Amino acid sequence: MSKAIAKTGVVTAAGAMSGTSLDGVDVAVLRTDGHSITAFGRSAYRSYTLQERSMIAAGFGQWQGPNVEAAARVVEAAHLEILADFDQVDLIGFHGQTLAHAPRAQGTLQVGDGAMLAERLGVPVVWDFRSADVELGGEGAPLAPFFHHACARYIGTEEPVAFLNLGGVGNLTWVDPAVAEPHYEGALLAFDTGPANAPVNDLMLERLGLAYDKDGAVARGGTVETGALELFLAEPYFARMPPKSLDRNDFAEMIVLVRELSDADAAATLTAMCAAGVAEAMQHCPSPPSRVLVTGGGRQNPVLMQMLAVSLDCPVMPVEEVGLDGDMLEAQAFAYLAVRVARGMPTSCAGTTGVRAAVGGGTVSVPDGHSTKSA
Repeated sequence: MSKAIAKTGVVTAAGAMSGTSLDGVDVAVLRTDGHSITAFGRSAYRSYTLQERSMIAAGFGQWQGPNVEAAARVVEAAHLEILADFDQVDLIGFHGQTLAHAPRAQGTLQVGDGAMLAERLGVPVVWDFRSADVELGGEGAPLAPFFHHACARYIGTEEPVAFLNLGGVGNLTWVDPAVAEPHYEGALLAFDTGPANAPVNDLMLERLGLAYDKDGAVARGGTVETGALELFLAEPYFARMPPKSLDRNDFAEMIVLVRELSDADAAATLTAMCAAGVAEAMQHCPSPPSRVLVTGGGRQNPVLMQMLAVSLDCPVMPVEEVGLDGDMLEAQAFAYLAVRVARGMPTSCAGTTGVRAAVGGGTVSVPDGHSTKSA
């Protein structure tokens, strides 16, 4: 296969995503010209072992040092393993693993060497998607909104719609599909809603040795502690106007708020905090969305989905109900963004990250060792 990336026409890209919920690596193939979605391709998943999760988690909140280096090795090895079977694509979008995110201070850190992956896999790799946005005053997150805009047009919706991703952190994208391009004014508003699965996952691991609360089984047997929920909603983050973003551990004190509760009550309360953060976020939408399409692992938690249905004023449904894949939407997003970066197109704008001007963030590395940073 040629190492050159075609500058026009439809290409085949694979996106790889390792999120803060630490479940594993998702890879998904997408055919696109960087504007419209032409077709969705195959996907694959490689779970992290408990030991691998522990090694990555040890690097959370750190910017350098042995824990960061060890986490990077785990992330790179997992991606090499799963991506070795995707050698027929034109390029790969490699998100890496976020360990620290403080856009108004140190910046943002995603570990994983995209240049090394390009050399080992023999395929061009687009990576380091967030740094350019942060350098221009943006939050560096969320980055999936441009893809959400393409998805809204792909499914043929004509009214404003919201995509809600419930990974380790929750993020919301309000989309007006009537606006032709995602970086045009009024097309998008996106921001992090608050913690999502991460606090519940941490609770399950700490108390029960489980990776997550499967089907909300633990939370279902509990009662929400309203005092803890009120303290959570008093956090200044919820009063900030979007765009805004969070680090995975920005709300680490949530665990402290439920420390004295039973397992079931603690899980129910943390789940309710996620739903309450989303309800607060909906007040920032430019107009009420016609529906909320939920992606990420949280959509598989019926307790959380019921809490959202009760607290929001519009239909709430998993993205599968409109023909999309909620397990792979984030990976597909980085396939889409990789094509845009390779073609010099913007991947974020004021409405998504607060960046001063629309920017295409990323580095393109080809197998001969050459890398080019997008502007």
